[in-house]
Amino acid sequence: MSKELVGALNALEAKGISRDIIIEAIEAALINAYKKNYNQAQNVRVDLNLDRGTMHLYSRKDVVEVVEDDRLQISVEDAQVINPAYEIGDIVEQEETPRNFGRIAATTAKQIVTQRFREAERGIVYEEYVDREDDIVNGVVERLDPRNIYVGLGKVEAVLPQNEQIQGESYAPHDRIKVYITKVERTSRGPQVYVSRTHPGLLRRLFELEVPEIFQGTVEIKSIAREAGDRSKISVFAHNEEVDPVGSCVGTKGARVQTIVNELNGEKIDIVEWSEDPVVFVANALSPSKVLDVQVDEEEKSTTVVVPDYQLSLAIGKRGQNARLAAKLTGWKIDIKSETDARELGIYPSQSSTVVYEEAQDEEDADYDVEVDLYKDDEE
Repeated sequence: MSKELVGALNALEAKGISRDIIIEAIEAALINAYKKNYNQAQNVRVDLNLDRGTMHLYSRKDVVEVVEDDRLQISVEDAQVINPAYEIGDIVEQEETPRNFGRIAATTAKQIVTQRFREAERGIVYEEYVDREDDIVNGVVERLDPRNIYVGLGKVEAVLPQNEQIQGESYAPHDRIKVYITKVERTSRGPQVYVSRTHPGLLRRLFELEVPEIFQGTVEIKSIAREAGDRSKISVFAHNEEVDPVGSCVGTKGARVQTIVNELNGEKIDIVEWSEDPVVFVANALSPSKVLDVQVDEEEKSTTVVVPDYQLSLAIGKRGQNARLAAKLTGWKIDIKSETDARELGIYPSQSSTVVYEEAQDEEDADYDVEVDLYKDDEE
């Protein structure tokens, strides 16, 4: 047994693989190599001694009264010639190490150790990345094909499938992008990592990176509704009454949210305050439109929302997007009515109506500029 092989076994031990497991694997491989190279079908055992650097191969035969297969059995008379103590049912071992078996043993041992090294490396990479599922990582675009983009994450190449790519985004080799790890699988070729640019979790992690209050737990993201590449809504809640959750996420002059918008190549982001009161929450979720009234049907988990006539298109949004995202964000069905239609139907105002918005009297009561700017084209 060479010093190099012993050193390789020690290195594998350092990677967390037991030396006994490696030795067992080498012994099993040597037995197969012996039977293959020497056309032997008999039972054999390999004895490796790392301390002395020796290797011996022994045949094993059952002691029987009548021999039916001399490759596997030995008569009790012949066994007692070797040692008078042998009886029927015992196993006789005799050394059968071929003269040139050392070369085969060295090649086989090298193959096993190399294989185990690869498995150990793959196992380490798998354990590293499986713990990072649902996390955001930086990557470099390495190559592209008609369906997938392959992103280098350092020790592994991740797959960004076509359905996880933001429509309209273009990538080129060596581009640096942030991706969200959705799944890590163990395969025969090593760990396979799948990433996304469209997952709502990417938006959550970006806010955690940009907003210290979220990272520290002072502000909590309650829900996210996202149509990747176009528009998203998030609801936030502050556990400290002195902290403005929306203002924390927007940042000074919109700096924090704008950084995230830039990372997502212009995706519009609406940040609203979460409330356990569905009236308030639904009204907030329809931002940036103004809401006059929200009527709640608890049994159907639905709401009827009344908005000023001139705000109807803004509340609904292009292709119904604003209303659709608000419904996803809140978990409530939302039926939007203009003030005129609501009055004609006799549902506004009513005794059960709750006025949740009054038009601002001056500019100081207006919403955050960054949010208004992001959506000013929705009225078109």
